[in-house]
Amino acid sequence: MSLTASMWTGVSGLRGHGQKMGVIGNNIANVSTVGFKGSRMHFEDFMSQDISTASGVGQVGRGVTVGTVLGDFSQGALESTNEATDVAITGNGFFIVSPPGEEIQYYTRAGNFRFNKDGYLVDPHGYRVMGWEMANGSIQGVPGDIQLENFQSPPAETARVSMVLNLDSESETTNPAVGNGIWDLWRPDLDPDQPIGPEAYTYQSTLRVYDENGGGHNLTIYFQQRDAQGAEPVANKYWQFIVTVPPAEDQRGLGGADDGLLFQGEMVFNAAGELINMQNLASIQNADGSEPDPVFSTNGHPWVYANFLGVDQAEMQPIELTFGLRNVNPDPNPALWDWTPSALNSTSYATASTTLFQTQDGYTAGFLQNVSISREGVLTGRYSNGQVQELYTLTLADFNNVWGLRREGGNLFAETRDSGPALTGLAGAGRLGTVASNSLELSNVDLATEFVKMISTQKGFQANSKTITTTDTMLDEVIRMKR
Repeated sequence: MSLTASMWTGVSGLRGHGQKMGVIGNNIANVSTVGFKGSRMHFEDFMSQDISTASGVGQVGRGVTVGTVLGDFSQGALESTNEATDVAITGNGFFIVSPPGEEIQYYTRAGNFRFNKDGYLVDPHGYRVMGWEMANGSIQGVPGDIQLENFQSPPAETARVSMVLNLDSESETTNPAVGNGIWDLWRPDLDPDQPIGPEAYTYQSTLRVYDENGGGHNLTIYFQQRDAQGAEPVANKYWQFIVTVPPAEDQRGLGGADDGLLFQGEMVFNAAGELINMQNLASIQNADGSEPDPVFSTNGHPWVYANFLGVDQAEMQPIELTFGLRNVNPDPNPALWDWTPSALNSTSYATASTTLFQTQDGYTAGFLQNVSISREGVLTGRYSNGQVQELYTLTLADFNNVWGLRREGGNLFAETRDSGPALTGLAGAGRLGTVASNSLELSNVDLATEFVKMISTQKGFQANSKTITTTDTMLDEVIRMKR
């Protein structure tokens, strides 16, 4: 091998260490880049030349070349932020983004996303983040652009009313039935929408219910204890109740005393104050009078019919009413009813009457107030009416060979034949990591490590330069031999 060849061996070393310094410099330059993944360079010997030796054929190396540049896909530290749409992946996986109107997809670990003016969730380049649309808690179809198109939650009419009460067993009893004869006792000195006076009941509880247009209405249930009659066990407690709404808001068209009176019945408690039975249930539904045999829901609770918007009688939405008992045998014959208590049940103890718990499932229209993203990548909207709706689920992607991905700049990677196709899935499923909201993944570049590499690379570059200068000195000696 000639001296000139020795010089070129040193040149290969300079070239290789210079390229490695470029990799190190790029890592250091991106030490503050969100989601950046560093790189490392590996050398390999270039080739060897055969030469004759006393013992046969020997080999002399001809320098160094770059073997490979591998990405470092280790987890970066997380930084907390004030934005719910700042998201980071803890573990394997990439977010998927796509330029508007194009079929290409890019993959990124930088989750600094925002909603644009059109409601799309986008990255800083305006590329749209991809996810599955949610409906009734389940993902729908295939991944697509995440877009908030409806910033309003539609109203829902009340379909169920639940109350858990304690009715004072030592309350004064009365024999007349609470019903039509009491409801129409007009009391102009009271609320004109509530024709019943305080002498007609012992306790009442009111909650707000909603019609299909989101309008709110007060639904009031009045309770009155009566004495045992006939063969009824004297030790039991019998509480009559009626379910009412303000007569002016009752659009069933009944007319007269029944306006605003929706339902009447009785609750029976045993001597220990436990609710054991319901009887004399009557839903006042039709304009021609009462319906003596109430229709039970599939859960075994009686229906209460209200009509706030004047719809046809057949279109009235029934409201399921429960005090803690359900009928597991909804036969029209009351003698065959079989009541079973639930975990929360009304009582009649010798303490003051009170409402322990009440709820209904209707609500008015609401407007989107904020969004949040769960560990599973579920984007949830919270509305002014208290509703919480799951809107989208972020789609994550992983690859069999992440080192085969191509860096496209802008914190983006592209799929290649070496990486294999993207394997998409839900956050936290299989080998995919989970999502951290209000967080950004920082660069995984370690400055201390990079500076050590920089020093060793500098020394390597310096040593290879000595190879060239030493070879130059040797060539000078050859030239001086002619003098």
